[in-house]
Amino acid sequence: MHLIQVEVVYALPHQQTVLSLKVAAQDNVQQVIEQSGILQQYPELSLESNTVGIFGRQVKLTQEVNEGDRIEIYRPLLADPKDIRRRRAEQAKEEGRADKVTGGRPDPNRAKK
Repeated sequence: MHLIQVEVVYALPHQQTVLSLKVAAQDNVQQVIEQSGILQQYPELSLESNTVGIFGRQVKLTQEVNEGDRIEIYRPLLADPKDIRRRRAEQAKEEGRADKVTGGRPDPNRAKK
């Protein structure tokens, strides 16, 4: 059996866990995560609800791993980034920092009617 070196990573706001392990070359992401023991270390993790990726690119649990892969377990977002940007833009319009029609910066040379 050919073994390869991989890492499993999970980060909380103030703590990061990086586990290095050797696994079989034909193992998939789910098998590697289960072998790493990280699910016992963080019981709140669920492979059904947490998304995973390799080097910042989201992958399926069935994807086979390669030598040197860093498998990342992602936490759920607290807020949708699109909603946050939308709220900021609305607030800027209300405060006069953005044009009410276009949403862009107000033109100081444009005459007010």
